[in-house]
Amino acid sequence: MFQSVEDVQQHFKDARYIANRRICTVIYLAERMGRPVLIEGPAGVGKTELAKTLAEITERRLIRLQCYEGLDEGKALYEWKYAKQLLYTQLLKERIGELIADAPSLPDAVARISGQDDAFFSHRFLSPRPLLQAIESPDPVVLLVDEIDKAEPEFEAFLLEVLSDFQVSVPELGTIKATNIPLVVLTSNNARELSDGLKRRCLHLFIDFPPPDEELEIIRLKVPEIPDRLARAVVAVVNKIRVLDLRKAPSVSESLDWARSLVILNADAMDRELVESTLTMLVKHEKDLERVRGALDKVLADLP
Repeated sequence: MFQSVEDVQQHFKDARYIANRRICTVIYLAERMGRPVLIEGPAGVGKTELAKTLAEITERRLIRLQCYEGLDEGKALYEWKYAKQLLYTQLLKERIGELIADAPSLPDAVARISGQDDAFFSHRFLSPRPLLQAIESPDPVVLLVDEIDKAEPEFEAFLLEVLSDFQVSVPELGTIKATNIPLVVLTSNNARELSDGLKRRCLHLFIDFPPPDEELEIIRLKVPEIPDRLARAVVAVVNKIRVLDLRKAPSVSESLDWARSLVILNADAMDRELVESTLTMLVKHEKDLERVRGALDKVLADLP
């Protein structure tokens, strides 16, 4: 698929995703070794977008499993279409009556009905969820397990087993093995510590806030209409805000939103009134807003 690390980097660049050599090296090795990639880092630095871009440049379908508290095996793997099974049972009631009409006893009748399990527990009545979709897909896919840190450790352990063998067992159908091994990307915002077992089986990648020159390149790429002086001011202000003691520092996605909003407002330079009126594009918590407003003189000093 990829010929080299440089090839990976060029593909990402063509897809308008700025990926440094460290990121591209991990992606290259993951593809060559058939290993999942675990991407950790603050929210909004491009972890999910990386998986989406990987699907784009490899021309694979993206299958996304969004994790959350309470996610269990059934919601991630498969569920039976019980309503459809019940409907078919009602439609075939007469046929079932014929089947058990001459049964000598109730146990014999139950045994005859249970012998028809294959008719009602087949793929026709199976509703595949993301994990099973990825395993059964006839074409190679990219499987994104997003925000795995939001799921309970029990689900993490289950997922570990699935990713180790790329097969699942459905009691009524048997073991289903992957037709094609998917490219797997897991993301985490570090809401909780992940198990050593999961980290050991994955290639690890930490994506932090980019350095100023890289963030400037991202803004120029994603918001090409922004004046160069204003783009540099955006990067300078955002980086000064990030070092403040905030509940949540502005992410790259919020920097981009802010840059786009300034373009919409026809701004060509940064001033205090402009920053104060658009600060909620960057800072999402009231106490953080108060702290940033109190430090604006320092934040706006020596802008490009």
